[in-house]
Amino acid sequence: MWISKHMKQAAIALALLCALNTQPAAASPQPWRTLTASQHEALAPMSNQWNSLPEAQQRNLLNVAKHFPDLNGAEKQRFLSRLGAWSKLTPEQRQAARDKYRAFSQVPEDKREQVRRMIKEEQAQKAP
Repeated sequence: MWISKHMKQAAIALALLCALNTQPAAASPQPWRTLTASQHEALAPMSNQWNSLPEAQQRNLLNVAKHFPDLNGAEKQRFLSRLGAWSKLTPEQRQAARDKYRAFSQVPEDKREQVRRMIKEEQAQKAP
């Protein structure tokens, strides 16, 4: 069960990052007002930026939003929290996050858990 839960969370995080991993553009082919209530709920943290997102990023986010109704309450909160944090990043910070993700995906699988533990330890030390 632990593996299944963490695999699901990792899949959600990966899908979210992939959805957000596109370059900015000027036009927005699907206005926010045309989205369904379910899509509004899932993508609420991006509502202020939605109309300026490139088509590819909108499409990717809409694909991720399809799975939102299947998440339990805690998973929905985690999804919205991460999407909210992402929405507040500057373009430079987003690019840095993408670069870190790409670098992490190059780390051999057996070393990834070690990196995760190190990051958690650093975060725990920073927490008040």
